[in-house]
Amino acid sequence: MKIPDCVGVARLRHRCLLYSHDPHLVCAVHPAGPQGDSCLDFREDPNAEPVELWEPEGASYYNGELIVQPRQRWTPEEQLELIDWHPMFTGKCPQCGASFDRDYTARVHWDCECGWMDDSV
Repeated sequence: MKIPDCVGVARLRHRCLLYSHDPHLVCAVHPAGPQGDSCLDFREDPNAEPVELWEPEGASYYNGELIVQPRQRWTPEEQLELIDWHPMFTGKCPQCGASFDRDYTARVHWDCECGWMDDSV
């Protein structure tokens, strides 16, 4: 079993100096692979090509895996406006000013006695 240290983030290039270059052996020192998630014998190959971690716009790496961010529903300006008026943040109805119970952070649907409703958040 190869570990991340052996093959790097891209999992395509072998980074360890002790790599056996044999498809049937994982490693020259540990033919079946090291025990556990790390290897005390790992030696970075100085001639290994560096791993290029490019990030397309709207994506980032997390634990070596490229994660594409979901498309945002609102623009940053709309998000700031939402903080100013939505009861999730203010605790009050934007139409009549009535206060919601203190459990308002767990709500999904926002209905007020005055008739104002919002279930978009």
